[in-house]
Amino acid sequence: MTYNSAVPLRRYWSAERPANVEWVVVDNGSTDDSIEIATALGATVIAAETNLGFSAANNRGLQAATGEYIAFVNPDVRVGYPDLEELADAIDERGGLVSPQLLNADGTLQPNGRGAPLLLHKILNRATSRDQDNGYRLTAEPTERMNVFWLIGAVVAGDARTVRALGGWNERFFLYYEDKDLSIRAWRGGFDVTLVGSLRWTHGWARETTRFRLMPWVRELDSLFRFYTLYPEFLVGGAAVRRRHPLASERSGKLVGSD
Repeated sequence: MTYNSAVPLRRYWSAERPANVEWVVVDNGSTDDSIEIATALGATVIAAETNLGFSAANNRGLQAATGEYIAFVNPDVRVGYPDLEELADAIDERGGLVSPQLLNADGTLQPNGRGAPLLLHKILNRATSRDQDNGYRLTAEPTERMNVFWLIGAVVAGDARTVRALGGWNERFFLYYEDKDLSIRAWRGGFDVTLVGSLRWTHGWARETTRFRLMPWVRELDSLFRFYTLYPEFLVGGAAVRRRHPLASERSGKLVGSD
C-alpha cells in the first residue's frame, strides 16, 4: 500500500525483482509521484481515487494477487528476494502468519514481534526508550524462530488461502491496530504467528505519531478505541486474556525451532 510514498519507494525498492515474484501496489490517492515510480519499478498498480486506509488497501491487493504465498510489505521495507524461498518454507512449516526479523536503517534489531497488546504495554511502549527491554518488544536471533502474540504490519506474510480464510484485514481499522487484530484472529483460527530470525529485512519505520501531527493521532486514538472495544480483555490482562486467547498466551515468546 502506498500513500505519498515516492521517497521510500525510491530508497527501498528496486526493479531487480525475480520474474516469478508478483508486486501489486495499491495506491491510496497519492498526490506525489508514487504511482509513476511504482509503475517504473515494475509494479502492478491499483490506483484508488481516495485514501481507503491501510486495511482496505491491503484487501484490494489480496483480491488482486494471484500467487500461492502473499506478503504485505510497507513501502519503507527493503525486501530480501533471495529469502523468499525460506520465507515460503517457514509459512509451510508454521502454517500461519510469518515475518522476517526487521532491522533499523542502522542495522540494529527492530522489535517487530510483540507480546500481548495490553493497554499497559501500549503505554509503556510509548513511555520508554526503544532500546529498553520491557518484555513486550520481541526479536529473534539468527538461529531462532519465535512465536509472538502479534506482528507489526510492516511485513506480514502467509499462505494466500489462509489469509483469505481469515477474512483478510479488518476494515474497521483505517490505520493502526489492524496488525494486532489480524494476528489475534490467526491465533484464534489455530494458526501460529512467527518471527523468523534468519531472515533480516530493513524497515525505515517512519511512524507519524512519533511527532505531533493532529490527523495521525486522531486516527490512532480512533483505532485504539475500536480495538479495546472489540477486545476489552486487553484492558485488564491476566486470566481474562489467557481464557480468551489460550493458544497465543501459551505460545507467545517461545522458540519454535532453529535453522
